[in-house]
Amino acid sequence: MCHVIVTCRSMLWTLLSIVVAFAELIAFMSADWLIGKAKPSNSEDVDNRIGGSQEPYHPTLGIYGRCTRISHMQLSRRDTLCGPYAENFSEIASGFWQATAIFLAMGIMILCAVAFVSVFTMCVQSIMKKSIFNVCGLLQGIAGM
Repeated sequence: MCHVIVTCRSMLWTLLSIVVAFAELIAFMSADWLIGKAKPSNSEDVDNRIGGSQEPYHPTLGIYGRCTRISHMQLSRRDTLCGPYAENFSEIASGFWQATAIFLAMGIMILCAVAFVSVFTMCVQSIMKKSIFNVCGLLQGIAGM
């Protein structure tokens, strides 16, 4: 009975480790770190197909990506273009954002490594008399700082 509980806990920990690693990666790639004020809609923003106005446009900025409005396509559904504004590391918005990019990238790499190792904990639970769970938990704590 105890072995079943340990196995279920390790499976849950493995699943959550993978989910957190992907969530961090998605947050890093997101352009929604800073969301600007809504731009007022004008008469050109009316969508003729529906008959109503579109949602107000909010410019956004992420660590290295942003979303901007495409001015010549205001009547279409896809009037915003999202993508990287920084072609290389030195073009990231500020020194603080560059530091954020470095620390987040390191944390994501650690979390991905722990998620990868956690899959193998189903078969092997200790190496050199050290619990893999304790070591991986410590690494996850460091990645979360």
